[in-house]
Amino acid sequence: MVIHPSDNVEIHDDGHKYARRAIAAGEAVVKYGMPIGHATRDIAPGEHVHVHNLATNLGDVLEYRYEPDFADLPREPAPTIMAYRHSDGRVGIRNDIWIIPTVGCVNRLCERLAASCSGLALTHPYGCSQLGADHEMTANLLAALARHPNAGGVLVVALGCENNTLDSFATRLGFDPGTFDSASGTFQPITPSTTPTHLSPFTFHLSPPNIRFLRAQDPGDEFERGKALIAELLANRPLERVPVPASELVVGLKCGGSDGFSGLTANPLVGRFSDWLVARGGATVLTEVPEMFGAETLLMKRCRTRAVFDRCVAMVNDFKDYYTRHNQVCYENPSPGNKAGGISTLEDKSLGCVQKGGSAPVEDVLGYGEPVKAHGLSLLTGPGNDLVASTVLAAAGCHLILFTTGRGTPFGTVVPTMKIATNATLAAAKPHWIDWDAMTNPDTESFAAKVLAVASGEPARNETLGDRGIAIFKDGVTL
Repeated sequence: MVIHPSDNVEIHDDGHKYARRAIAAGEAVVKYGMPIGHATRDIAPGEHVHVHNLATNLGDVLEYRYEPDFADLPREPAPTIMAYRHSDGRVGIRNDIWIIPTVGCVNRLCERLAASCSGLALTHPYGCSQLGADHEMTANLLAALARHPNAGGVLVVALGCENNTLDSFATRLGFDPGTFDSASGTFQPITPSTTPTHLSPFTFHLSPPNIRFLRAQDPGDEFERGKALIAELLANRPLERVPVPASELVVGLKCGGSDGFSGLTANPLVGRFSDWLVARGGATVLTEVPEMFGAETLLMKRCRTRAVFDRCVAMVNDFKDYYTRHNQVCYENPSPGNKAGGISTLEDKSLGCVQKGGSAPVEDVLGYGEPVKAHGLSLLTGPGNDLVASTVLAAAGCHLILFTTGRGTPFGTVVPTMKIATNATLAAAKPHWIDWDAMTNPDTESFAAKVLAVASGEPARNETLGDRGIAIFKDGVTL
């Protein structure tokens, strides 16, 4: 298979690259019509092109110019999904009870409480012994999850002596920290004139209406008290699904365990769906910043404004600075599994990865833990790590995540995490992991119908398996 007429490599059935013609040492190796590195020695026609004779062209921080090149997608009418409408206007596609620990010390208590109500405990090891920006990232991410519309009710569980105090955490949610009533498990909202403006996808979500707080060190039986608070949350959940336009849907775009077919089948399919949803007024979110390296200029050309472009440049360069602060090179990304599947360099991986973002203009660039504010395509600060990146997509307000994979993974985060196989072999071998086979069925409309079915209540494979969790980005010392 030849992807682009200017390519000097072709793809065989094993997903690997083979030279279409002789490639001289030092010459660019071209795939997707773009250089993916350079030949480290002369390569003969028909020869396997991989890590043994191909090296990256990437370096460190670069200078970029804003040269916009994009077109708006024609608008289409939005179909209807069946979803839950909260009293504050937010739309959720699930009606879960989430138990959120402010600190890892109460993880087991949260798991016991979740088991008592078929809820979900968002366990993690942090919330204390962190400093500065590292602590802020943890607290902000947990607060963003506490506001997620897929949660019909949220119980926040604190210990009582941690850095991420119950009062400070409540403040992040728009509550007055001096008003905690342990009997009712509630705080009073801050008055509107002093409330910070945190936005959810398209609606304000300050002071979530169906949320309770428990401090485990307060006198009495914390487990029984937690169960009583959960009973109130259950009683106050939205009662049933109602028709909602798909223009209110927010979908995260992610890949993991990529192979040589990722950029040929699953990622292009997800990119076409992204354009499909954006054309109907919805929102999609692309993250994995290190997997933009080598293809970042393609996204920068699609930035709606110079201000969006500047934030995109800062996001990319800040992540490169993160690597260099830790004395790591920016381009050492493809994993052993990626390489076994035919991916040779980071450019090779990135040019396939960014295809999940389709062709729509980039409307916004978001920081870690920051919520989606714009319809259309947004870029989100986050690493390539599957667990961490999926969690930050959920925290941004994504109702579900489309997760392409060539090697396969059972992982799912707290929102439905649909697995799209890049190849039919994986789909046949792991039907309990895989929601869609992009090689066998690349049709965009059929895939869109499947995504809307999951949004309307059909369980994704990770939900059927009960494989749901979070992972928080760590960038600091532990005391």
